[in-house]
Amino acid sequence: MRQTWSPRTILGTLLLAVVLAVALAGLVASPYDPLEPDFAAQLQGPSAQHWMGTDQFGRDVLSRLMAGAMTSIMISLGVVSIAVLAGTLFGLLSGYFGGGVDRVIGFFTNTLMAFPGLLFVLGLMAVIGPSRSGVVIALGTALTPTVIRVVRSSALSVRRNQFVEASIALGQPHGWIMLRHMLPNCLSPLIVLSTSLIGVAVLSESALSFLGLGVPAPHATWGGMLADARPNLDHASWLALFPGAAISIALLGINLVGDAVRDRFDPRMHAL
Repeated sequence: MRQTWSPRTILGTLLLAVVLAVALAGLVASPYDPLEPDFAAQLQGPSAQHWMGTDQFGRDVLSRLMAGAMTSIMISLGVVSIAVLAGTLFGLLSGYFGGGVDRVIGFFTNTLMAFPGLLFVLGLMAVIGPSRSGVVIALGTALTPTVIRVVRSSALSVRRNQFVEASIALGQPHGWIMLRHMLPNCLSPLIVLSTSLIGVAVLSESALSFLGLGVPAPHATWGGMLADARPNLDHASWLALFPGAAISIALLGINLVGDAVRDRFDPRMHAL
């Protein structure tokens, strides 16, 4: 089995720790109010007073970057929580009962997956409206079918085991059997999938904010900062450089830690 604490794992953990530290610092020690404009300090470059410069409204880029980090973390955790909870529930029901239940859940799962992911999310956001909760609901709904298929596949395999058949023969409640016997045997692929979904959620939230369908202004988001930077890229490149770097660092850390989680929990990796 591969070493869990490889250099890649350590690097990924450090990157995620930096992102988390920046987000927490933004709650208690933000240099400036991320929402308060200062028209006397518009488009100032990085300096001792503003380490990452200011935007077109004079707002401190570092302060907005710190606020955006917490926004990305909270939205991503909310999205993955919805997808995992709903996907696990329907995946277990589908794999355990089979038959008509499996066909109905499979129909809705395949229907949702037939739509391009971003197009489906954009459609939901157009109905719900730009908001933090809207982003969480839309992305969580879009990612749920992926979780359903993974959990269903594991549940179908576990369902054939004799200890499940014995529990059914003894008359134990179906809910107890799914929670006690089937869910623990589905956790490994579910954990691996959840780590990858966090990266998908971060990138998708940034894309929605960039398109103006995410968390509405003036709240700080990394994608929104990139969108605001477009008119000033030729003479204020720092406006896009720092939020773009933040997104890249967060995704790199998530992917590196995700690789370590896969190596730890994916049985196929143990044979390599």
